[in-house]
Amino acid sequence: MLRIYNSLTNKKEEFTPIEAGKVRMYVCGMTVYDLCHLGHARVLVVFDMVVRYLRSIGYDVTYIRNITDIDDKIIKRANENGEEFTALTQRFITAMHEDAAALNILPPDEEPKATAYMGDIIKMVTDLIERGYAYAGDNGDVYYSVNKFKSYGELSGKKLEDLRAGERVAVDSNKKEPLDFVLWKSAKPDEPSWDSPWGKGRPGWHIECSAMSTCCLGNHFDIHGGGQDLQFPHHENEIAQSEAATGEKFVNYWMHNGFVRVDDEKMSKSLDNFFTIREVLKEYRAEEIRYFILASHYRSPLNYADSLLDAAQSALARLYTSLRHLDITADAGDYDDDAVARFNQAMNEDFNTAEALAVLFELANHVNKYRDIDQHQALIYGRTLKHLAGVLGLLEADPDAFLKSATGSQSAGDNEQIETLVKDRLQAKSDKNWQRADEIRDQLQAMGIELEDTGAETVWRRS
Repeated sequence: MLRIYNSLTNKKEEFTPIEAGKVRMYVCGMTVYDLCHLGHARVLVVFDMVVRYLRSIGYDVTYIRNITDIDDKIIKRANENGEEFTALTQRFITAMHEDAAALNILPPDEEPKATAYMGDIIKMVTDLIERGYAYAGDNGDVYYSVNKFKSYGELSGKKLEDLRAGERVAVDSNKKEPLDFVLWKSAKPDEPSWDSPWGKGRPGWHIECSAMSTCCLGNHFDIHGGGQDLQFPHHENEIAQSEAATGEKFVNYWMHNGFVRVDDEKMSKSLDNFFTIREVLKEYRAEEIRYFILASHYRSPLNYADSLLDAAQSALARLYTSLRHLDITADAGDYDDDAVARFNQAMNEDFNTAEALAVLFELANHVNKYRDIDQHQALIYGRTLKHLAGVLGLLEADPDAFLKSATGSQSAGDNEQIETLVKDRLQAKSDKNWQRADEIRDQLQAMGIELEDTGAETVWRRS
């Protein structure tokens, strides 16, 4: 039985979908005004892993990940660049898709953009006004009346009286209460705007997700996910808006992944301490980044450090090396049932990828042990390893190609030179020129190449 840690109740709960055999899941995606950083990569990888596992155990999953393509940051950046906001957002949507593809992220079933849902957003704001949960200010903005929603703060554990006491936002005379938040912003000069019953304007960020999620998945769906930083106020406000507008429960299970941290601070653009995915890809393979993210439980903080990415690099090399020259396919033949059961047991405990990866290493050890003494058993272990790794989006490359592929500043063109040196060393060994053979091995090691002599053959990989 799958158990998920529900941020709404702060405990693990058995997962029971609303509709048997089907899962509807929405994850807050990117605000596309800049390149994605490792914090965004974690959101992409974590919920891709969740979708892959749910599908692997038989669920029919509908996965929605939105794009925020209109907000203050986008408008500010477009104005700074002197370009249309649509040109800015399209450029970074393309870049996001390229980064996601590199990380082996499966495309979501739908990827709604906020600007395509203006009619639905306006209708939800209208419904909130009619139900007494929202009001129009004299300035043309529309606000949500927080004190009208009695369970406000349930997701974040915050109480209204504490929030009021700690309120530091400048007093807005158009608000009835300082904590009320904007649903619709009246148009300012030289800003993009849309017609509405309250005049030209654009939506607030929170209402965008409420409208897109309910339009794509219905008023009540199974799982809503996102980064921990969105729990308050974004997801808290989504609950308040959606349940007030529809009169139904919004989401059953809330999932939040932990921060990526640098020097004990959250990685973020506002702190200017972030590494873009593309920057990290200059030094590490995309699959190594994915492994680095999955090596920690999704709810725990993830510390960025070269040493941890180096460890991910070494770990993947070990797994791929065990599969090298093993004639297997991931979808044919027998699996090791005990390994599959232990893998699923780990994943069923709130997607414990760290423990699931440990099962993969046990299988790799078994492959290495049985390779020369029981080829059939080695194939079963290898096939199981590749199958279970595939559930995590790992080990999908050809092992030999992966181990020989260049990373970072290494040149892929070095491969021809390496192959020549390996052949020269074999010839030197054949000629019993041991000094020359050792010199070539030292030269290759200095290039970051590890050799493995297997009888008359030598295989190599990048270290």
